[in-house]
Amino acid sequence: MHLAEKFGAFLPTEPAARAECLSWLFWQVGSAPFLGGGFGHFYAYAPIKIEYAIDRYAMETKRQMDVLNRHLADHRYMCGDEYTIADMAIWPWYGGMAKGLLYEGGEFLQVHEYTHVIRWADEVAERPGVKRGRMVNRVSGDPASQLHERHDASDFDLRTQDKLNPQT
Repeated sequence: MHLAEKFGAFLPTEPAARAECLSWLFWQVGSAPFLGGGFGHFYAYAPIKIEYAIDRYAMETKRQMDVLNRHLADHRYMCGDEYTIADMAIWPWYGGMAKGLLYEGGEFLQVHEYTHVIRWADEVAERPGVKRGRMVNRVSGDPASQLHERHDASDFDLRTQDKLNPQT
């Protein structure tokens, strides 16, 4: 919020639109722990698989995905036609889950059913800023997609791992 307000970007200024954006932003703050700390932990990381915990958090994650899916059926982005900080906060968690990228839980959660979330996730993923942001601190995958540290905008062109450690 601080950066959005400081630079006058990604946060509507009109009161009703701003309130909607902040509502979705804080929806993510309150909801994502059920996806990550709940479903993700018990499904993928817990040393003992507790069926009740997995089922409980899976059902809550599916409920949240349904909330997003129904909302995105009528909206391009979370707050209408404009990309906002709400999209930025929600996308890594719920867009990643919709694309089957988190916890290897996509099939279990039947994420293919959330077609509007998938459409939104695909569109957000194609934004140049999102592509650049996903490179920062990445330590796996294609070396050209890994920017271990970012200190300057030119680092995207000059300091990816393929340039710092070229294969011989």
